[in-house]
Amino acid sequence: MENHFRCKCPITSALDIVGDKWTLVIIKQMLFEEKSTFKDFTESQESIATNILSSRLKLLEKFGIINKENHPENKKTNIYTLTKKGLSFTPILIELMFWSKENIQEFHPNLNIYPELDKIKMNTEQSSKQIIETYNKYKQSLLKIK
Repeated sequence: MENHFRCKCPITSALDIVGDKWTLVIIKQMLFEEKSTFKDFTESQESIATNILSSRLKLLEKFGIINKENHPENKKTNIYTLTKKGLSFTPILIELMFWSKENIQEFHPNLNIYPELDKIKMNTEQSSKQIIETYNKYKQSLLKIK
């Protein structure tokens, strides 16, 4: 697999994969909003263009952040799920929520703050594990639809 990274810096290299406007939004939608199909993503409030969505899903799959599988009941529909690598973004997304609440809310008073954020802040590590566990249960049920 040929990868085109700008330099050897680990931060820059990570941003080469997830540093665009949409990639973390897609991961967030999967993790916190149970989005799993192309249609789910296109109907979200973020209104991602279909060509960009398609490109980002391919990129995430290429780097092992998501898996794409056929829907058990409709082979024309793909289900996208987070891998272990994708789930490792959970603490990063939680920290972004903390940062946003502390630094963006004053400029965006209608910011939709995750309702459990204060509780999560009390024990971030345990909360992160719980969010991942909840996602994995959802993922299992999603892939066994009958």
